[in-house]
Amino acid sequence: MFAFSQNFYARWRAQRHPASALREHESSPPEILLQAVWRHQRLLRDQLTTLDGRSVRILHPGFLNREGGPDFRGAVVQFGDEPPRTGDVEVDLESAGWRAHGHDKNPNFKNVILHVIWKTAPGAPSAIGMPAVALCGKLDAPLAELSVWLHSDESESLPEDLRGQCSAPLGELSPEKLRELLLQAAQIRFHSKAVQFQSRARHVGWEQTLWEGIFKALGYKHNVWPMQCLAESRARWFAPRSSPLALQARLLGVAGLLPPELTRAQESADGYLRSVWDHWWREREEFSDCALPRALWRFHGQRPANHPQRRIALAAHWLADNTLPAKLERWCAKKFSDGEAAAALLDTLQIAPDEFWSWHWTIHSPRLKKAQPLLGAARVTDLAVNVILPWLWIRAFEGKNEALQREVENRFNSWPAAEDNSVLKLARQRLLGNASRRALRTAAEQQGLIQIVRDFCDHSNAVCENCRFPELVKDWNVARS
Repeated sequence: MFAFSQNFYARWRAQRHPASALREHESSPPEILLQAVWRHQRLLRDQLTTLDGRSVRILHPGFLNREGGPDFRGAVVQFGDEPPRTGDVEVDLESAGWRAHGHDKNPNFKNVILHVIWKTAPGAPSAIGMPAVALCGKLDAPLAELSVWLHSDESESLPEDLRGQCSAPLGELSPEKLRELLLQAAQIRFHSKAVQFQSRARHVGWEQTLWEGIFKALGYKHNVWPMQCLAESRARWFAPRSSPLALQARLLGVAGLLPPELTRAQESADGYLRSVWDHWWREREEFSDCALPRALWRFHGQRPANHPQRRIALAAHWLADNTLPAKLERWCAKKFSDGEAAAALLDTLQIAPDEFWSWHWTIHSPRLKKAQPLLGAARVTDLAVNVILPWLWIRAFEGKNEALQREVENRFNSWPAAEDNSVLKLARQRLLGNASRRALRTAAEQQGLIQIVRDFCDHSNAVCENCRFPELVKDWNVARS
């Protein structure tokens, strides 16, 4: 759909995985695609039912398991009106795969609560004695489109060795050539995110797609799915002209992050908790159908500032203002000199100090000695690169505004570098010969390096077996000399 004819990196990717010819009516997808579809929930989720006709609500698809046992661990699923259940999910092409693969005799599969399949054979629904869901006809995009998407960012695993065979040829590139290569790869990653917004907007509209992207970005790696679930039910809980406090109460209540009631043990609780609970207790029955269980959230291993309660409080301010999409479009239309766009976006997204959340990490945490902003420059960069700029770009594409597309691409290419993370650290060690974080000057260069890892490193092994990237880099460097 996009003009990639001048992008040599796009041609390299095509050599690694040719375009799929899958058709939903005639082919079964490879199991790795089915796993990716489940992991990212590329589904018409409101249409999911078990083979015996019960409705299925996927509160969390689980965490991809790369060791022995079921494909996904720790999923949270609700069947019909039953309470949500926590357990594992196994993905197979057919229901017969359960016994054919020996899962019925393997104790590692005893906690499986849902069998996800592509299609079912006649008589199979009762064959394994557990709920099963068939995904054929329930995808949010055609199989061929999903097959291309699969190769954009389907894996998060990285080889264990620190140095790859491409480290030497990459080290021979001049700084200018290395930047060109990284920006070419970043373009692929950027357009992939944009296409995902476009695909989702077909079903829910542009504004809802933006809010879902923002909520997912605020979920960080541990709480992406519960934040997405919260955003997907926005039509139920959002009321225009609501105050930030009222929206915080409703969102925290729907999210399952408020205590079920105030007891004597909490009589001395902060006045904020009593205020939000006073709002919520009058509404909780009304919103019980979209409320999430507290068990859905993960709190371990995250910074206090990233606690979901605080991120939800921030989102409530944006929602209460009810002008964020328009503000972002005005920011996009303005002209900025180098380095000004990021600061201007921070000003656009910044909120007034919150009487409670500027001084607390969580509802129950002690008051901080110094007020802390709910939004910092690092989080603005993540929102810009992963949500706002791709969303604005695909809007410009749909509107056939090529000048605006180029402006958004220029902002993406020059955006200041984001905070470092474990993927970037390991990629620099393996690919760039232990280069310091300062070697990647922009967020786009970081995104390009991550894309290379996803496209090549994640499809090889620790010794780079059968990886074409070192050869491609070497040949390209010679041709450009």
